[in-house]
Parts: sequence; structure tokens; C-alpha cells
Amino acid sequence: QAHLVESGGGSVQVGGYLRLSCTVSGSTLDGSNVAWYRQARGSKCEMVSSYRHDGKKFYLDSVKGRFAIFRDNAEMTAYLQMDNLKLEDTAMYYCALNIIAPEVSPCPLPSNLFGQGTQVTVFS
Repeated sequence: QAHLVESGGGSVQVGGYLRLSCTVSGSTLDGSNVAWYRQARGSKCEMVSSYRHDGKKFYLDSVKGRFAIFRDNAEMTAYLQMDNLKLEDTAMYYCALNIIAPEVSPCPLPSNLFGQGTQVTVFS
């Protein structure tokens, strides 16, 4: 069965950048939809970005122009490039395979198609 592992989180100053990675094993990335979710403390688990198998991309309004999603099917890895980070980007970030929804609950979803997350902390 599929297994997703996120990496690349960390602490960064406002205006900085991070690149998150999501490595998939036990399944194929080719033909799949990939999404990144995030949950800040006390907030809902919202979809930040998605990259569908047909090439269509989605970005939450608050990250448009700052975040970019891309994927390398051969490497079985999806990425979320996050530039010009803001305090409000602080959250646990999760990747998901074939789970496309404005928000999910609980977070993380108890599914092998949902990773365990990587923490992003933005400080001033």
C-alpha cells in the first residue's frame, strides 16, 4: 500500500523560503492527484495546493504567487516550494495522494494516502 513521507520543514524568518518534499512509495505517482494540506494550531486542516494528474493546479488564495507545487513522477516525489513566507504560514504541512478537498478532518487523516506531516514555523 502507499506510504507518504514529508520532509523539508523547519524554522525560517519572515520573507524566507522552504521547499517541502513528499516521497511516495508503494504506489505510483503517475496518474495520481497530489495535494498539500496544512493545519495551524486551533485551525482547520485546509488544502493549500493540489496538482492533478491532468496537469491542473490549485492554490489557496493566501499563497498564490508565493507557493509553487510541482512533481517528479519518475522520482516519486512531489514538492511545495514556499517563498516569501509569512507568520500565518506557520503550520503542520501534510501531503496526500488522491485526496482533493477544501479541508479534511481529522488531520492527519487516518489513511495511508495521507502523510504524517512536517512542521513549518515562520518567525519575525
